[in-house]
Amino acid sequence: MATTAELFEEPFVADEYIERLVWRTPGGGSRGGSEAFDPKRLLEEFVNHIQELQIMDERIQRKVEKLEQQCQKEAKEFAKKVQELQKSNQVAFQHFQELDEHISYVATKVCHLGDQLEGVNTPRQRAVEAQKLMKYFNEFLDGELKSDVFTNSEKIKEAADIIQKLHLIAQELPFDRFSDVKSKIASKYHDLECQLIQEFTSAQKKGEISRMREVAAVLLHFKGYSHCVDVYIKQCQEGAYMRNDIFEDAAILCQRVNKQVGDIFSNPETVLAKLIQNVFEIKLQSFVKDQLEECRKSDAEQYLKNLYDLYTRTTNLSSKLMEFNLGTDKQTFLSKLIKSIFISYLENYIEVETGYLKSRSAMILQRYYDSKNHQKRSIGTGGIQDLKERIRQRTNLPLGPSIDTHGETFLSQEVVVNLLQETKQAFERCHRLSDPSDLPRNAFRIFTILVEFLCIEHIDYALETGLAGIPSSDSRNANLYFLDVVHQANTIFHLFDKQFNDHLMPLISSSPKLSECLQKKKEIIEQMEMKLDTGIDRTLNCMIGQMKHILAAEQKKTDFKPEDENNVLIQYTNACVKVCAYVRKQVEKIKNSMDGKNVDTVLMEFGVRFHRLIYEHLQQYSYSCMGGMLAICDVAEYRKCAKDFKIPLVLQLFDTLHALCNLLVVAPDNLKQVCSGEQLANLDKNILHSFVQLRADYRSARLARHFS
Repeated sequence: MATTAELFEEPFVADEYIERLVWRTPGGGSRGGSEAFDPKRLLEEFVNHIQELQIMDERIQRKVEKLEQQCQKEAKEFAKKVQELQKSNQVAFQHFQELDEHISYVATKVCHLGDQLEGVNTPRQRAVEAQKLMKYFNEFLDGELKSDVFTNSEKIKEAADIIQKLHLIAQELPFDRFSDVKSKIASKYHDLECQLIQEFTSAQKKGEISRMREVAAVLLHFKGYSHCVDVYIKQCQEGAYMRNDIFEDAAILCQRVNKQVGDIFSNPETVLAKLIQNVFEIKLQSFVKDQLEECRKSDAEQYLKNLYDLYTRTTNLSSKLMEFNLGTDKQTFLSKLIKSIFISYLENYIEVETGYLKSRSAMILQRYYDSKNHQKRSIGTGGIQDLKERIRQRTNLPLGPSIDTHGETFLSQEVVVNLLQETKQAFERCHRLSDPSDLPRNAFRIFTILVEFLCIEHIDYALETGLAGIPSSDSRNANLYFLDVVHQANTIFHLFDKQFNDHLMPLISSSPKLSECLQKKKEIIEQMEMKLDTGIDRTLNCMIGQMKHILAAEQKKTDFKPEDENNVLIQYTNACVKVCAYVRKQVEKIKNSMDGKNVDTVLMEFGVRFHRLIYEHLQQYSYSCMGGMLAICDVAEYRKCAKDFKIPLVLQLFDTLHALCNLLVVAPDNLKQVCSGEQLANLDKNILHSFVQLRADYRSARLARHFS
């Protein structure tokens, strides 16, 4: 059994237990060990070991039963003791309740007795106090103050309490009988009040917070308490404004006083509010007046900058002071203080702003035109001018003399940036300085000035000048610079639109002025787009006119009807080369001058007119067989040029024209087959016939028979 007990090691694992038992049994090891494996011996050992374990289990079981019986016996004894303790606890609790009731009874008696004593003592104390006051009053009546409380400077607190009460009593006495004593009491009252204020001042200079608190508590019931607060406020500001930034100094002063005032006064929020009011109405108001009055009449720009800066810094200071306890409605309190400083300047702010913005904008524009040595032409308005404008838009005729601007667009991005920057600053000042109820109206006034000088005086003037500078369609070698005007006007208007969205919209978004501004902007856009469309249309006409001149000058009749049909070496005519070079140049210019869908729109219009020009041009000549081949080569080159447009319609038109030119060279027997082809089948027969008639051999009976 000892051996078996040794096998039960913690932690117990059955598999390991069997392994240890096997290895301890002779002959129980593996066959490769020092002793041969003996299964019978191992079985015998297992049977014996099981018997030993059964015996051990029986012994342990008997021991467990014995321990359980003992545990049950002890549990019963413990439960009996707990019951006895509970009975003892109930008895103690009953005694405690009786004691508590007795204590409550005694306490009630004591409170009743205290109330009775207080009822007796309070009149007695009042009588004693009244007796003392009568004694002190007699001293004033006799005219000689003998009491130690009045002669000893260290008892100033007690003296102040007494004189304050005597002063109240004296107010009720008839003047004719007690005028002398009333004046003496008032004189002493005033002397003590001055002495206390002097004590407070001295303590403040020494930084004795506890003494200041003590004196302030005494003075609280005196009329001179407000003077004590004034002295405190005055001394707080001594040496507080040592920096160049009065606003930062004021913020630091208020922070310092806010930490201190609660330890001195019983009403710290009132004292702090009075300090802030003093700072605003005296220091800040004086500083603001000095900064603004000197430039109010002489320099509007500096005046507006100073006003914006000072108002912003004052409101920032107010935001910092909102952290302090200043009473119930500190927002209204601080707003009134700010208004008291700036009201005289804000009442007519928008008049100064708009007046300055107009003069500044006019100066920027005038300086630009002076730099160009340009005298602005007056753009007429009224019935005749409107009639001319409508006729020009409908007929595209240049009404009035054309002017030569030498390629100058009279549009300057620098001027525009300056105007927008001035307006941006005006919007910012308007947002800060305008009353919320006046903000949308004031912002609209600034916007109308921007429209007047940027859109009308600058952009619209440039468009009018550009329109007047467009030559007639039959001019030769004309400088077609209106597309430059279009490009610059487009860029400028994007900047204008950005400022409209970024700076004006936030100011008017929730007011009726929003629709008014949007309508005005829409009218300006429509007016400019109308003039841009007119100018682009006339410019395209000029381009076509230039191309007509090139064709008229370079195209020879012999190009398409050469004298020697067998000795033609050129692939396409010189007129075609020059026209294509001109077209490619104009296409590139259009792409650089427009943006978005406008590029495709203008290119499509130009391409259609280009096709019409070439179509009509080809109708003017008679074509031999070799001449027809040259015409096809020319049209192929025109078609290659049309690919640069990247407009499907334009390319389709030139594809059809190229197919029509095949009618100039196709054999008479194949004419009907070519005309019924995919590209020509849908064309009017008159168009097909007109091209066939251009053939030099059209008069032959054979050709006429095949085409009929």
